[in-house]
Amino acid sequence: MAAPVGRRVPDVASACSAESFELRHLHLALRVAFGPPGPGQLEGAARLELRCLRDGAAELSLDSHPSLAVSRVGLAAPDRDARPLRFESRPFASYGSALHVFLPEPLRAGECLALDIAYSTGGGPGVCWLTPEQTAGKQKPYMYTQGQAVLNRSFFPCFDTPAVKSTYSATVKVPEGFTAVMSATTWEKQEKDNTFIFKMSQPIPSYLIALAVGDIVSAEVGPRSRVWAEPCLIEAAKKEYDGVIEEFLVVGEKLFGPYVWGRYDILFMPPSFPFGGMENPCITFVTPCLLAGDRSLVDVIIHEISHSWFGNLVTNANWGEFWLNEGFTMYAQRRISTLVYGAAYTCLEAATGRALLRQHMDNTGEDHPLNKLRVKIEPGVNPDDTYNETPYEKGYCFVSYLAHLVGDQSKFDAFLQAYVNQFKFQSIMADSALEFFLEYFPELKKKGVATIPGFEFDRWLNTPGWPPYLPDLSPGERLMKPAEELAELWAASSLNMEAIKAVDISAWKTYQLVFFLDKILQKSPLPDTSVAKLSEMYPKISKAQNAELRLRWCQIVLKNNHEPEFGKVKDFLHSQGKQKYTLPIYRAMWSGSESARALAVETFSATAPQLHVNVQSYVKKILASEPGGT
Repeated sequence: MAAPVGRRVPDVASACSAESFELRHLHLALRVAFGPPGPGQLEGAARLELRCLRDGAAELSLDSHPSLAVSRVGLAAPDRDARPLRFESRPFASYGSALHVFLPEPLRAGECLALDIAYSTGGGPGVCWLTPEQTAGKQKPYMYTQGQAVLNRSFFPCFDTPAVKSTYSATVKVPEGFTAVMSATTWEKQEKDNTFIFKMSQPIPSYLIALAVGDIVSAEVGPRSRVWAEPCLIEAAKKEYDGVIEEFLVVGEKLFGPYVWGRYDILFMPPSFPFGGMENPCITFVTPCLLAGDRSLVDVIIHEISHSWFGNLVTNANWGEFWLNEGFTMYAQRRISTLVYGAAYTCLEAATGRALLRQHMDNTGEDHPLNKLRVKIEPGVNPDDTYNETPYEKGYCFVSYLAHLVGDQSKFDAFLQAYVNQFKFQSIMADSALEFFLEYFPELKKKGVATIPGFEFDRWLNTPGWPPYLPDLSPGERLMKPAEELAELWAASSLNMEAIKAVDISAWKTYQLVFFLDKILQKSPLPDTSVAKLSEMYPKISKAQNAELRLRWCQIVLKNNHEPEFGKVKDFLHSQGKQKYTLPIYRAMWSGSESARALAVETFSATAPQLHVNVQSYVKKILASEPGGT
């Protein structure tokens, strides 16, 4: 396998010695202990198998965190105890520290060594401990790790940069009555002492190493897929996902080449999980909000499946190039969706994505530096703080522009397959991806497509603002037009109930309903009594279990100050803690009426303990701001 392209790519968000040492394999031996309420403890050891890359290297630096306590570092030897080494922790950034290890003598390039690091951790940002109240079952505690972007340095000492990939293995001992799962190709349980053994045989970056421990059970839903969840959710998960994952995987393989990870499992997390999904290889961690009860949100998993090729197999070499992970994944997701659900529905979903990008750029101003595809992350800046819609939706527009230059969908699909094959198991920068594109299509290179005025590749990457090219979403018009016309009818000063009743929405799928509700929200506040009538007319919307519909309905209720349904807002916030749903609702409450603000304070004081610590702090910021000014 070729040496990863990104190996020498500077990453200001990492303190590790990637230019001096190659990480060949990582082994974790961990013991998980749940404490009284609050953080528990992870104790164990990390063994890093390394190869020296340059003569004279006598010191090694790893990414670590103040919450991670190292008790011992040793140089492993095959026939005797590890030789103790001097080490020290030094400050690095607000999100981590640097662990410096001093070797007994300088090494020569090519020499191999293994370091054993004994440590304990638990209170850091990458290791999340949930009380029983924060789980669906409410009976047992739960823990999980979240590595992206730079959080795994609080889970184990590591090369915490996406430029470095390695295989890993782990043994995890957990208390009786608990199960451990990891992002690994093999999973095995040792009954005698409740220890789980994992092996990941493909090289991955540190941020994709993930662990969850809880009262977790599984059910098969396909030839290479199972769902994992708490016992009270497992039936719902099986019913919702039985048979669907394989369909998406088969289409993905047809488009982008073999699925190399063996299994594709899904772990439904407790309701306080703050993200929609995290594409940990072999086992995606997802929000239980995807269990709508009617399969109306199963297509959301296509995004995570698409990461199996774009992000997990071909990876951005640093977080300033995050669009390489997400822009290509959005494009791949919409290619799979087009083949499964058709162009009209996919274009409608893409239109909601474009609306989110518009909203984001209106909020920040188009020329905000984060609205470039290539973001310059300054030393000390946490890459997580640069997260926004741009790498996803502007990235999608750029990949769509490349497809537009090619002008033939099957040729561009073949290019994507060649791109994955060329860079698999590597970490790359945009320059490598674009050079490969021009080499693959020499006739385009000859035409000078990289420098077409207004559409220069350099402008796409380095100039903030609205995408210079927007893919044609007109196939979605036949679904958008009726939704838009119906929203117009509802926004009228006097309602034409005859015309409204003539529109049958019973066959409308999630994104058509979302599009309709987004239009209603834009036109709100509606005339008095209209929201009550809307609610009565469409119980499919106002009583939905689908989280995307619940979010919009809550926003409409608040924007129209429709107090009789404030209870639905409260119920939704009590039922889940996903950041994408929770924050917009608190913003809407805080910029609403006095009673809406009172509802915000009351709901937060009741639900704060069940929220992820980051979500708690974001909500506190909203509630500390000027009312109406969020």
